[in-house]
Amino acid sequence: MRRGITATALVAALALAATACGSDDESGGSKSSGELSGTVTWWDTSNVGSEDKVFKKIAEGFEKKHPKVDVKYVSVPFGDAQNKFKNAAQAGSGAPDVIRSEVAWTPEFADLGYLAPLDGTAALKNQDDFLKQAVASTKYDGKTYAVPQVIDSMGIFYNKKLFKDAGVQPPASIDELKSVSAKIKDKTGKTGLYLRGDDSYYFLSFLYGEGGDLVDATDKKVTVDNAAGVKAFGVVKDLVDSGAAKTDATDGWENMMQSFKNGDVAMMINGPWAVADTLTGKEFSDKGNLGISTVPAGSAGQGAPQGGHNLAVYAGSKNLDASYAFVDYMTSVEAQAQVAGELNLLPTRTSAYSKQQAVDSEIVQFFKPVVETAVERPWIPETGSLFAPLNTEYTNVLTGQTTPEKAAKATGDSYRKLLKGWK
Repeated sequence: MRRGITATALVAALALAATACGSDDESGGSKSSGELSGTVTWWDTSNVGSEDKVFKKIAEGFEKKHPKVDVKYVSVPFGDAQNKFKNAAQAGSGAPDVIRSEVAWTPEFADLGYLAPLDGTAALKNQDDFLKQAVASTKYDGKTYAVPQVIDSMGIFYNKKLFKDAGVQPPASIDELKSVSAKIKDKTGKTGLYLRGDDSYYFLSFLYGEGGDLVDATDKKVTVDNAAGVKAFGVVKDLVDSGAAKTDATDGWENMMQSFKNGDVAMMINGPWAVADTLTGKEFSDKGNLGISTVPAGSAGQGAPQGGHNLAVYAGSKNLDASYAFVDYMTSVEAQAQVAGELNLLPTRTSAYSKQQAVDSEIVQFFKPVVETAVERPWIPETGSLFAPLNTEYTNVLTGQTTPEKAAKATGDSYRKLLKGWK
């Protein structure tokens, strides 16, 4: 573990700083009167233009409930947030009170000593109501360092009109994916699948589908370069080489979304977070034209990854009480039901699925069983760092710059350098 003297000392220093700060500080608060006050700075990493509006509106509801608390809402690009938070926390200046943390970041931030433990605080209420797989990413070294806000997985998004024109059904396997894509090309002239090539999270379904994984955390063993890993790299390469899929090594998200929304491709692999943006496309002015099915199974079965976001409190926050209350409010059943209804994002609380907003969302109802069987990532501090070398090799394979065998080996070598002492 990287947690050592430096991290421990930092935690102690942050705790002393938090204790020393009172309501006289510009961001400090007080509960001496039984009423929360002060400022809570929140870094929201959700999608700009769709998700951010809803989350900001919910945060404003917290201010109405606690009129003496000012929530300072800050939208931080997802791709920048991880390093920006670490840099600010390390410097002891500029970090938010609360951060929306991707699930893989939580154990890393906790290991570095940057997060406040939440056990026994107002941030954790009705813990038994949370989905067990969502809770898993919030734990580190026997303590809870975050509260799950949304959980997600992946599926195949498809254009129903293009599928009808081609006379095909959603593919259940990789072989069917290739044949369906060929028929779509033949009947409509459109490419079957857009395969995002600059983000290896989109590779995980293929890796799990071949029976592979990134690492085996129990045995401390790197597994990405075993036979299953090599085969998974081969699967995605074949999809592109055969013409079943198109890809782009740069600006993958934007190119993928525009291609799908404009009807240039019939399918994309994506998750609940993409629904709101997808429905703004000309092909989906009729929302009923958007179909979603399970990710096609590989030779070992179907293997969608588990993702999501947690809310965590900075250990050096000058207003811990209000920050705890804010996290509880933003992850409440009511807030999660609202998010499900307006954004089709999946709740992390079991009881939220019975709320009418979630019941009425076909997207939420589709993804709920997918999430229940999704493959969890290893909840180790280094998990977030496993994607950078995988991204490089995944892109190189898709663009023909390397072979599946070399890509798997290079990724495995990088992992063993990162994970000292692992096999």
